[in-house]
Amino acid sequence: MEAYLVLENGAVFEGESFGAVGETAGEVVFTTGMTGYLETLTDPSYFGQIVVQTFPLIGNYGIIPEDFESAGPAMKAYIVKHPCKMPSNFRSEGTLDAFLKDKGIIGLCGIDTRALTKIIRRKGVMNGKITVSKHTHADVLDAKAYGIKNPVAAVSSVNAGAVPVFYSQTQKSSLRPPRLGGRRVALLDLGAKRGIAEALVYRGCEVHYFPHNAKSEEILSIAPSGIVLSNGPGDPADPANEGIIETIRTLMQGDVPLFGICLGHQLMALAKGHLTMKLEFGHRGLNQPVKELSTGRLYITSQNHGYAVVAKNSTFVNINDGTCEGLDYGRSFSVQFHPEARSGPLDTSFLFDRFIERIDGNAIG
Repeated sequence: MEAYLVLENGAVFEGESFGAVGETAGEVVFTTGMTGYLETLTDPSYFGQIVVQTFPLIGNYGIIPEDFESAGPAMKAYIVKHPCKMPSNFRSEGTLDAFLKDKGIIGLCGIDTRALTKIIRRKGVMNGKITVSKHTHADVLDAKAYGIKNPVAAVSSVNAGAVPVFYSQTQKSSLRPPRLGGRRVALLDLGAKRGIAEALVYRGCEVHYFPHNAKSEEILSIAPSGIVLSNGPGDPADPANEGIIETIRTLMQGDVPLFGICLGHQLMALAKGHLTMKLEFGHRGLNQPVKELSTGRLYITSQNHGYAVVAKNSTFVNINDGTCEGLDYGRSFSVQFHPEARSGPLDTSFLFDRFIERIDGNAIG
């Protein structure tokens, strides 16, 4: 079936429908990973977005639930050049097409994803609408009118008032068997990827999930050794996040070390008086280079965000555009990229060890 992507600037791409059939609008973003499409599909940070894979062949190792970062997709739609119809992997449990149909996610294939990516790189991220009918000017207006609303609340996996979920050391980790350590970590779930909890479990932590709107006294009631602020979707300066920022501000005034990742990094910065800005087309993919200023070392990182912190005292900076990639607050610290990095690279996984050191009081500042 023919299908179309209509951008808010009037550009139209004609392709074919796969996955669920229908119409939807969203923010069109691209990601550059050659692998890791399962993690991309199930990353809650893509809430409200139409995701474009720049690598042309997607789905070649099928659908593997053990590799999911959450229960299912949060994105509005998925665009690829060539979806693989016959995946080959001993762990595969189905095709990309069948998965999207089952989850109700609209797919579009056969378009020139390279040309689409170049438009976004030149003109910046913009909204778009996928339709299976002949496109009209009304589709352009629909795209322009789209806005992401309450994204963190939509993907935080624990509802307000619920008993915190306990991710124990006995649960299976796809990384390796966990070490014993007796540390209790509170994970403020803003749309958390499963890999974050697994990285902590491997390092001997008991991980307790808290919803996005948990108050500081609720989090501190479990006497955590440390607190992790997860990744998540949307604009960090969204007024809907004001309550979260206030909770973080209170937590940062205490003695328990915090570790912010992606959105968690941005919200920590806002809590400390920094500003954030929208990037022209964001950092999304597995090949984002960053530099640690204290050592001069370069790392290749996994990233997925459309906003950046404005700060002069960064601990890490992005090599491509010089934006802030990390901040240090003494006992607490944060990074813009993903040190858990499922499906890789694992260059910065040592940051979880750094967090454990601060929990144990071996390294402060």
